[in-house]
Amino acid sequence: MSDDLANRRCKPCEGGDEALRADQSAALLKALHGDWSLSDDGLEISRTFEFPAYSRSLGFANAVAWIAIVEGHHPVLTVRYGSCSVRYTTHAIDGLSDNDFICAAKIDRLAVDTE
Repeated sequence: MSDDLANRRCKPCEGGDEALRADQSAALLKALHGDWSLSDDGLEISRTFEFPAYSRSLGFANAVAWIAIVEGHHPVLTVRYGSCSVRYTTHAIDGLSDNDFICAAKIDRLAVDTE
């Protein structure tokens, strides 16, 4: 199912839509790499990617940024020497949307290509 998600495109979300229910988020989370986690409050998904050098962390962050620009859906990125943490939520609806999982699946695909 991750490929299905990764092949989809984000839809603009300016509010007015409802956030995903907990059961919907849990089902979509199963389609992602097992390192993604759902926050305790159910409002965010996150994953940390490990790299052997800062240059690799930064390169990965730039690739994630490109996905964000193309999809119009932007994560919070935390770049450290050997890692890049990615967090998604949809601020306009104060919760998770399909867009969060679509972008996470695209990043999963990217991570496979960079390993």
